[in-house]
Amino acid sequence: MRDTLRALIPENLLNWYRSFKKNKVRKGLEKQKAKGKFLSKTELVSQLKVIGIEEGDSLMVHCAMSKMGYLENGPNTFIESLKETVGIKGNILMPSSPIDKLQLDYISENRTFDVLNTPSKMGAISETFRKLDGVIRSTHPTEPVCAFGPDAEYFTNGHFGKDTPYGETSPWHRLMEKKGKILYVGVTLINAGTHLHVLEDLTEFKYPVYADKTFDIEIINHLGLSQNVKTKVHNPEFSKRRKCDELIPQFKEDNVLKEVKLGQAQCLLLNAKAMLNSMLKAYNTNGVTMYTPHGEKIEEYD
Repeated sequence: MRDTLRALIPENLLNWYRSFKKNKVRKGLEKQKAKGKFLSKTELVSQLKVIGIEEGDSLMVHCAMSKMGYLENGPNTFIESLKETVGIKGNILMPSSPIDKLQLDYISENRTFDVLNTPSKMGAISETFRKLDGVIRSTHPTEPVCAFGPDAEYFTNGHFGKDTPYGETSPWHRLMEKKGKILYVGVTLINAGTHLHVLEDLTEFKYPVYADKTFDIEIINHLGLSQNVKTKVHNPEFSKRRKCDELIPQFKEDNVLKEVKLGQAQCLLLNAKAMLNSMLKAYNTNGVTMYTPHGEKIEEYD
């Protein structure tokens, strides 16, 4: 229901509401700081272990930092907590998309992606993580991923030159194949369910999720060299049909997802490989996707 309502509300009204909520949250965090109420690294490490993050995990994190409460040292507190929890054998991944609106609008205005300098628009933690020593960013212009850990190169090195972002050699799919975990902190699938798109790129997907036009983009890589690639973007009209959170009951039933908490934030923790298996089975059996979460017939959209 919430997904449907969001699609009906005019974009300018949604933006006003988001701004109102941000100001309200900011004032609340300032009050917590003034009262000395904050989350420390020690507390976060303890909580991460309790919810099921283990040493050696490969963990993709989508995070709305403000939802956790006031962090002792800001984004670095959370990032260092993640590093300590997964340990030296584990990997941390975060989305670092430069897009804070529709893909089509962004790519129509921005034809250059500089892997080292184009900011992430995925929040303060993502942008802080992107700039850290040892973090590698994949070279896809719409859905780049940052990774840290012994397998960071493996996760990121297959993303260049692909005309869609979520295919077999993408960080999104490789996390699933490596049996990683996905942690949504203060966000849900409708805010940050990027992994749902893997289904679209791995199958002969019958819904028109990509716009017809292919765009030529300049990539400036880690060495400062310029290379040209082609990329597709999502069809904005079809994107309005997404009902991502309506897949949550399916993932619960398949033991893919559990609801947890970090600080004050409501969170979701998913088994990435089991998520992929659940999506493939539901799609192949009943035509279930984020656009048709209750198994509507594909022919409805032909």
